Amino acid sequence: MPELPDIEAYRHALGRAVTGHTLLSVEINHPFLLRSVGVAPEEAVTHVVTDVLRLGKRIAFRFENDVHLVFHLMIAGRFRWKPEAGNALTPAGTPRPPLRRGTSGPLAVLRFDSGVLSLTEAGSKRRASLHVVRGAGAARSLSPGGLELLDAGATREAFTDTLRRENHTLKRCLTDPRLFSGIGNAYSDEILFAAGLSPFAMSRSVTNEEIDRLHDAAVTTLREWTDRLVAEAEKAFPAKVTAFRPEMHVHGRYNQPCTVCGTPVQRIRYAENECNYCPACQTGGKVYADRALSRLLKGDWPRTVEELEKLARPAQEI
Repeated sequence: MPELPDIEAYRHALGRAVTGHTLLSVEINHPFLLRSVGVAPEEAVTHVVTDVLRLGKRIAFRFENDVHLVFHLMIAGRFRWKPEAGNALTPAGTPRPPLRRGTSGPLAVLRFDSGVLSLTEAGSKRRASLHVVRGAGAARSLSPGGLELLDAGATREAFTDTLRRENHTLKRCLTDPRLFSGIGNAYSDEILFAAGLSPFAMSRSVTNEEIDRLHDAAVTTLREWTDRLVAEAEKAFPAKVTAFRPEMHVHGRYNQPCTVCGTPVQRIRYAENECNYCPACQTGGKVYADRALSRLLKGDWPRTVEELEKLARPAQEI
């Protein structure tokens, strides 16, 4: 799922492409994309985009008539941009094109006088969503309201209060959009690695010094990646938005050597998520059991870095 740095890159690129330009037409191609009924998408047609906003993990287009188109890409949704002239203006009152069930094309197509924006979604599951609302307050209400760590109000005190509001694992806290805005699997892994903390430490058990490290790591990691991806978006519209990047330290690097100590990175999978960590740098050498593999291996499941290393040695060395 695109997270804060990725969404900021989209916001920056889309802001340059459509701010100050007129929406010529809207085509909705899937019946489950549109999740609101109060305001029709066509109410934005013929109006100028005044801003492109990030609301948590959502992208919102604000128009001069205060209509907002708010997109949530979920896991597999992506934007595609073609900088070319759109179609002629859609006459007022023109009926919406019929929803095409089972289409393999874009879920939505927005034609501006500066180009064409398409929303695609990989796979067969349709989770991406569009809400059309009127007013900034209605748009903001779609965001779960987590703390924006790159805003001035995200002080260490605010971070501490938010983290300790509920007693969950640090991984779960960081990825809870009601607590912290815009963080998912990828950047929570990177943040926890940078802080040298276990993903499974409980939020009300960590020390003040550990919270300080986590706060610093969160702000630094999100800022560095946001700056990097926005700089790339300056050169070209984001074409490959992914949670797996070769420059990352642990996320997506299962069984590869830790970039700091060389210990194989470990992974726990659950539902459609995963957690990646270095046992030497983050968990004091402890290897946590992956539910599926630990059931299979049972007593043979390695519990420490030493046991991992033993398994990795050729038989003649054991």
